[in-house]
Amino acid sequence: MEHLDVNVNQIVRGVKMLSQEVMSMTHINGHVVKEDDRYLVRDNTALKNLVVSSTELKPNKATSGHFHEGQEEVYMFLKGGGHMTLGEKRFQIREGQMVLIEDGIFHKVEAGDEGAYFVCVFDGNRKH
Repeated sequence: MEHLDVNVNQIVRGVKMLSQEVMSMTHINGHVVKEDDRYLVRDNTALKNLVVSSTELKPNKATSGHFHEGQEEVYMFLKGGGHMTLGEKRFQIREGQMVLIEDGIFHKVEAGDEGAYFVCVFDGNRKH
């Protein structure tokens, strides 16, 4: 299979691509929505119906944990790892894993010694 480099301003399938459509998984071109001693959270809200969010969770820190009705999420762990709680289940997570979160399910991430970086995609607007 031939590899083609795509300039973000080229025409692809008849649609001009904008620079915000192509990004690195480790830099989502978002704006900071949360920052404290635990983490840095950025949201890219360029799309109408989906938000792409990244979280840099510091070593041995945890998210607050939350749930939201009517909003599903996908977490993709790109660096580091730790543990995740989904409802009553707590399990180990590591780089390269993806977790599907149904609406209404409590979820929380606890980083290990290396911290954790994950990208989350959810529908609608931020409810948490």
